Formats: sequence, C-alpha cells, structure tokens
Amino acid sequence: MLSLLILAIVFSCSLDEQDYMSNGTITGWDLRDCMCCGGYFIDIDKVTYRFSDLPAGSSISLVNPTFPINVKLDWAKIPNSCLGDEIKVLRIEKRL
Repeated sequence: MLSLLILAIVFSCSLDEQDYMSNGTITGWDLRDCMCCGGYFIDIDKVTYRFSDLPAGSSISLVNPTFPINVKLDWAKIPNSCLGDEIKVLRIEKRL
C-alpha cells in the first residue's frame, strides 16, 4: 500500500512539470524603436520570440522585474505577425 502511495506522488509530480508545452526564459524588454517593436523577449528552445502581455491571473509581475525570469508556459505563434517573432502566451508560471 505504501509503495502505491509513493508511486502516485512521484507520478503526479512528474506530470506537473510536463503539463506545460515549453520551458523558457524572459530575458528583457524589446526597447527597439520601430513600428512593430516592443514587448518582452523570451527564449524558448534556443529561439528568441517576443510577447506583449501575460494572460489574466498570471502570478508573474512584469512591473520592475529582475531579468532573466525562468518560466514554463503554453504559447502559440501569432500568424501573419509584423516581424514574425511574436507569440501569444496562453498560460505561464515561474519555474523553480
């Protein structure tokens, strides 16, 4: 019985890490001066993307942040975006 309980705890913990699409690192602001610039840079799987805001209810504050911020997130590329590197953050949480 104890071994089943231990297996259940281990299995639920490993699922917790896997229920997000990706791990990423928010590296800073996009301070470039152009029509399509702005937002924040995030590195996901060795590719740098940009996003403009976080979903409602996110526990991450981007008011006076200390970069880098390691996160796990669900996201989607924005089709036909201006510079081609914009994503929409669907769900995000700090990675410990």
